[in-house]
Amino acid sequence: MHSDVLIVGAGSAGCVLAVALSRDPHCHVAVAEAGPGPSDPAVVDQIGNGTALPIGPRSSVVRRYETTLTERPARSASIMRGAVVGGSGAVNGGYFVRGLATDFDGWGIPGWSWADVLPHFLDVETDLDFTGPLHGSAGPMRIRRVTEFETGAAAFIDAARDHGYPWVDDLNGDAPGRAGVGAVPLNIDAGRRLGPGEAFLGPAADRPNLAVHPHTRALRIAFAGHRAIGVDCVGARGRQRLTADRVVLAAGAIGSAHLLMLSGIGPAGLLSAAGVPVLADLPVGTRSVDHPEWVLPVDWPAAPGHPPLEALLTTATGLEIRCYTTGFGAMIGGDHDPADRPHLGVTLMRPHSRGTVTLASADPDVAPLIRHRYDDDARDVELLAAGAELAHDLAGSGYHARESNWSTSQHLCGTVPMGEDGQAPLDERCRVRGLEGLWVVDGSILPAITSRGPHATIVMIGHRAAEFIR
Repeated sequence: MHSDVLIVGAGSAGCVLAVALSRDPHCHVAVAEAGPGPSDPAVVDQIGNGTALPIGPRSSVVRRYETTLTERPARSASIMRGAVVGGSGAVNGGYFVRGLATDFDGWGIPGWSWADVLPHFLDVETDLDFTGPLHGSAGPMRIRRVTEFETGAAAFIDAARDHGYPWVDDLNGDAPGRAGVGAVPLNIDAGRRLGPGEAFLGPAADRPNLAVHPHTRALRIAFAGHRAIGVDCVGARGRQRLTADRVVLAAGAIGSAHLLMLSGIGPAGLLSAAGVPVLADLPVGTRSVDHPEWVLPVDWPAAPGHPPLEALLTTATGLEIRCYTTGFGAMIGGDHDPADRPHLGVTLMRPHSRGTVTLASADPDVAPLIRHRYDDDARDVELLAAGAELAHDLAGSGYHARESNWSTSQHLCGTVPMGEDGQAPLDERCRVRGLEGLWVVDGSILPAITSRGPHATIVMIGHRAAEFIR
């Protein structure tokens, strides 16, 4: 089965990219997705409910990985990635806040300045609350903010304003980097999550030049010399090779890095130690990055039936303090537990710490080794501790925040970063260096993590990169 472009992964970037490329009726696009498609009623029920995260033990739309959050002492955790058409954007909390202009300008990469990426942010969204030159009005992603806050969020907002933080009308507006408290832009409207799968791929499903293959897991990239010619997969028909003129990995920061390393693209010493012949010695997975988070349970009333996150506070020191509406167990559809409380999340948005994603085996069924190393830089720990003190004050009048615990925002990025200096695995057009016909387009390409959650940025990346791959 041959196509002009083969995209591995129908996540937040892959869905957008597939639709953008297949607008040309002469370009035949195939998408291989390891998870199920959206037509299964059980899938629709899980990913459509914007008041819950379908990542619990009974979920059929995620893949779980183990990681080590900190080294001293060792703290382990499970992280989840969406394994369904729509990817992690189909199972997250709906947070759709753009990266800051200073993030993109700070990369210093041609074609990725704020002026370059803003048109793509506008093209992917319809903002239902704001209009003007900083907001899209005709894009597939429908963005809405809560206006009537639940009890805990209202107390949190009042406490933040009492501490001198101004109200920010629009966190995607003309002063998004300003410290203050505001409502979170969400791709949730009237309790329904509209993820990238439904928003982008859904309306394009009948295009004759676009084929989506669910339950099709990529095992390795196939090469003729140094040119990518397809991907070896396993699916309903057993093992098969999907071939293409151009191959794009959009399997996420873990999936894309893992597939590259399984295919001989990565740090030569580590690949050889795992028994993988080296095709290209590139620094894949050597400096991953995520947003470390400390969570503090609070005793305000839980608010089931609300989006998981309605309001947040940003500080001048690069912290984001999030006001979650229920406990994590309730948020993922777990059994009732009186100890499962709503919580505040203290998140460091510009961390210094860096982690690794390392090949553990040449067997594609063996997950990579993931280390976040959140305690690798003392500056990060100091900022999080200061944020926890502030969070205690922001619990709101009459409420109490308990002791903080290490957690993660599950925003892993930067495993296959782009750059100009030749040291990055990708060039500024998302092409894998030293190879032909191979691109990476997802959150793994970020040279530095954005100062806001990366989902909106990853959707933008899919739209932006289509111009490079056409």
